[in-house]
Amino acid sequence: MTTADPQQPSTPDSRSYAALRYPASRIYLGGAALAMMADSIEHVISYWIIFDKFQSPSLAGFAVIAHWVPFLIGSIWAGALADRFDPRRIIQAGMACFMFVSLGWGILFATDSLEKWHAVILLIVHGFAGVLWAPAGQVLIHDVVGGRQLQSAIRLLATSRTLGLLLGPAVGGALLLIVGPTIGIFLNVLIYLPLTLWLIRNPKEVNTGRSPTGAAMKTFGDLFETIRQISGIPVVFSMSVLAGLAATFVGNAYEPQMPEFARALGIPELGRYFVEWFPYTFAEGVTIDPVTGQISVLSDATLQALFYSMLLAANAIGALTAGIVLEAKSMLPAKTRTSFILGMLWAAAIFGFAASPYYVLSFVLMVCAGFLDLSFNSMTRTLAQLNSPSEMRGRAIGVFNVGALGCRTFSGFTVGFGGGMIGIHFSLMLSAAVMLVAMIVLFAWAKQRNVLKQG
Repeated sequence: MTTADPQQPSTPDSRSYAALRYPASRIYLGGAALAMMADSIEHVISYWIIFDKFQSPSLAGFAVIAHWVPFLIGSIWAGALADRFDPRRIIQAGMACFMFVSLGWGILFATDSLEKWHAVILLIVHGFAGVLWAPAGQVLIHDVVGGRQLQSAIRLLATSRTLGLLLGPAVGGALLLIVGPTIGIFLNVLIYLPLTLWLIRNPKEVNTGRSPTGAAMKTFGDLFETIRQISGIPVVFSMSVLAGLAATFVGNAYEPQMPEFARALGIPELGRYFVEWFPYTFAEGVTIDPVTGQISVLSDATLQALFYSMLLAANAIGALTAGIVLEAKSMLPAKTRTSFILGMLWAAAIFGFAASPYYVLSFVLMVCAGFLDLSFNSMTRTLAQLNSPSEMRGRAIGVFNVGALGCRTFSGFTVGFGGGMIGIHFSLMLSAAVMLVAMIVLFAWAKQRNVLKQG
C-alpha cells in the first residue's frame, strides 16, 4: 500500500485530485461516502416521521440540540482517543453505533411506538457515533496521505461525504415513497457495512510520523490543559472560533425545518404546475404506469415529500460541485483570509434562502450555500490540521470539532426554538445576519493580531 512520507515537505501538492494517488485514500473516501449516505437516509426518514407525527418546529429544533450535544461535550475526548489508539477501531465503533440507531428507528416504526423521548435518545446515540468517527477519520486520512496532499484529502473527504448527502435525500425519499419508512430504515443498516468491514484489515499500516501519546485524558484538568495548548496556536484557534460561529448561528439547523420551508413555499401548487408541463407522465395530479396503464393519484403529501427531498438535495448538489470543480482546477488554496470571505458569503446565501418566497429561487440559493459551505468548512479544517502539532493532532481536531460540530447544538436554539416563537423564516434570517456580523468582528481581530498572514 502506498502511504505518505512523514518527512515530506508541507508545501501543498497542486496536482488535481492529489490525494487519490493513495489506494487506501480512494477506498476510504468511497466507504465514507456510503456511510454518510446512510447517515443522510436516516435523517431524511426520521425527520419526516418526527415532523409528520408531532408537527412541532420546536421539537425539530430540539432534535438538532440532542444530536449535536455529544459533539460539544465529547469531541476533545474522542480526539484524545484518536491520538492514543488505532483510529480504524474507533471508526468501527462509530459505525456500530450508527447501525444500532437505524435498527432502533426501524423497530419503533414497525411497532408504531415512537415517542418524543425515544427520538431524543436515538439522536444522542447517533451524535456520539459521529463524535467517534469525526476525529478518528481525520487522523486516519492524514496518516495515509501526509501534509502535502492534506488539503486535497480533506476536500475530497468532504466531497465524498457530500456525495453521500446528495444521494441520501434521493435514496431516502425513494425509500419513503416505494417501501415506506420501516423497511427503508432497516435497509439502511446494510449501507454502513462496507466501511466497517474494510477497516478490519485495511489499511494494514500507515506512516503517521507520530507516536501515540500514551497519556489518557481522564480529568477536566486534562481537558482544560488541551484547550489552553490549542488556544496558543493562533491559526488553529481562529479557525476553531470561525467554524464555531457558523455552527452556533446556523449550522445545519435548517435541515430538520425543511418540511416547513417546503410547505411555506407552496409545494403542492408547484407540483401541480409540473403536472401540467408533463401531460404524458402527469395529468391533473395522477400518474400513469407506462406498462400496466394503471392510474394512481399523486397526492399533495407525495408531492411535498418529493420536493422536500429535492430541497435537501440542493445543498448537497452545490457542495459536490464545489468539491469536483475546486479539486479539478486546484483552486482556493488554504488561506486564513480566504476562509473568512467564504464564511461571510455563506452567511449571505443562507440569509437569501430564508428570505426567498419562491421555490426555484430557494433551490438556487441553497445550491450556492452548499458550494460555499464545503469550500469554507474544508478550508478551515485544513488550516487547523496543518498548523497542529503531530503528537496532538487528534486533540486539535477535537477542539476544532467542538466549534465546527458541537456548537451546532446552539443553532437548535437560534433557528429551531426561535422558529417556534417568531417563525422559521425570520429566525433563520436573523441568525444568518448575526453570524455575518460576528464573522466581520472576528476578521477585524484576526487582522489586528496578524493571524491573516499565517497559515
